[in-house]
Amino acid sequence: MTVSSLERALAFWRDALGMEVVLAQEAAGGYFEQIVGEHDVRVRMAQLAFPGGGPRIELFEFASPRGGRHEARPADVGFAHVCVACDDLDVLVARLVEAGGSTVSEPVAIDRGANAGGRALYVRDPDGHVVEVFEAPR
Repeated sequence: MTVSSLERALAFWRDALGMEVVLAQEAAGGYFEQIVGEHDVRVRMAQLAFPGGGPRIELFEFASPRGGRHEARPADVGFAHVCVACDDLDVLVARLVEAGGSTVSEPVAIDRGANAGGRALYVRDPDGHVVEVFEAPR
């Protein structure tokens, strides 16, 4: 995920959401330019995971080239989000909002399907990436 400020993104993803930095480094030129298809690339990056391992999220702050901001809607092809299960949706959402996130809606009660009885909502991080916060049925 490309972010405008690695420090601000870490305050959201690490400090508020509870992920851990697994790897942090800077990259410039070489293979990284080839992977991302950009020229004169300089980035700071961090890989994060939840305690105990599992999938990782990579955050990139591009010093060069600087990009613009794109905020996709959920209906847009190419939109992506991360779903995070939690025990207390209200507490986690409050932490995410305090860290610069914004909610797309109020918590929604799930009234049918496999997750009936649970609650969920989307939260955008400070750069517009979406986290679905999901509280399983009790």
